[in-house]
Amino acid sequence: MPSLVFDIALPAERLHVVYQGRANRILVQSRDGRSVSVPAHHFRPFLTHEGVYGSFALEFSTTGELLSLRRLD
Repeated sequence: MPSLVFDIALPAERLHVVYQGRANRILVQSRDGRSVSVPAHHFRPFLTHEGVYGSFALEFSTTGELLSLRRLD
């Protein structure tokens, strides 16, 4: 199953566009340089008052369907 690893530092202030309905996807760049547009609602479990920060693994099917998003330790 294909996967990407990426780091994200997204302050809460930048997420306001998602809450306001002006954006529904977050563009991330993997450690190997690939860009992926991820539906913003997948980041909800990782959202704190500060925003979304950390390293994540994104697993997807061969057809490009997102299968899982998990925080790395």
